[in-house]
Amino acid sequence: MTISLWEFLQELFTIPTLLITSLLTVSVIMVNGWTDAPNAIATCISTRSMTPRSAVIMATIFNFLGVLVMTMINNSVAMTVYNMVDFRGDTHTALAALCAALFAIVTWATAAWWFGIPTSESHALIAGLSGAAIALQGGFSGINGSEWVKVIYGLVLSTFLGFGMGFATVKGVELAFHRVDRRKTLGFFRNAQIFAAASMGFMHGAQDGQKFMSVFLLGIFLVRGQEQTAGFMIPFWLIVLCSGVMALGTSIGGYRIIKAVGMDMVKLEKYQGFSADLAAALCLLISSLAGLPVSTTHTKTTAIMGVGSAKRISSVNWSVVKEMVLTWILTFPGCGLIGFLMAKLFIAIF
Repeated sequence: MTISLWEFLQELFTIPTLLITSLLTVSVIMVNGWTDAPNAIATCISTRSMTPRSAVIMATIFNFLGVLVMTMINNSVAMTVYNMVDFRGDTHTALAALCAALFAIVTWATAAWWFGIPTSESHALIAGLSGAAIALQGGFSGINGSEWVKVIYGLVLSTFLGFGMGFATVKGVELAFHRVDRRKTLGFFRNAQIFAAASMGFMHGAQDGQKFMSVFLLGIFLVRGQEQTAGFMIPFWLIVLCSGVMALGTSIGGYRIIKAVGMDMVKLEKYQGFSADLAAALCLLISSLAGLPVSTTHTKTTAIMGVGSAKRISSVNWSVVKEMVLTWILTFPGCGLIGFLMAKLFIAIF
């Protein structure tokens, strides 16, 4: 099942609930551009391989390509998120709960962005939806355990595989170039890091684009009175919309996160930035092909930690890491609770 752009526009301006739901979903995607997408280009900016403007343009292009190509190859991440929670029942009430979840996600992510902490928008999305579904169904029957457990797998994978691949990649690069004058490698690694950052942008779109498009379609189906859809086809216009809004968010507010991830946490040279980007992109590729909804923030930051630790443990600014980890830990209960409470409030009001 799918919806054409013409059908969507006709309904958008005739059904107020669809307009509200769409605005909230677009806001969540925009905040993702603030908080998650900058991770893809943080290191190439911090090592001066690219200017911020050029990096944002590149991220825009490759986010779009990532959403488009991966959705055509494998949309299992979108299906996992769509099936993870149960919004069945009265569609009016379910729509109120979904709007509450989106409101909670925007609130949580904006607060983290304000303090310059790269929170996981993916986990905020999962937590907000889960809290709202629990409120809607009156218990944990609102959670599909077999799908939700994939989130746990993704959390473990993005943490340990990201760190391990970052450590191994930079060690491999150092071994391969240990006899080469470092000054002669600067141009090579500058271009290599641009390639790796483009790969990160591509994989960010492949992962996060699918998550948000599935929520967008869930809202559309609920507005239409369709509480559950066995399968769906993601329309091309929605791919363009999501990637464009993500890019706009990155260009408006991403520089705080770029500073925290690319400059404050570890001071990287060009070959280290290349290693971190390549390791994170490979980890995201493995996760996407396996249908695991992982956090791009976790993957990129742990890859940077692995690269920094390969030189020496003290190379990593662990006070910045501590702030990030604390935010990650608090995301599930914090955003989930906000989603639950807001869903109860929205259902009572609307």
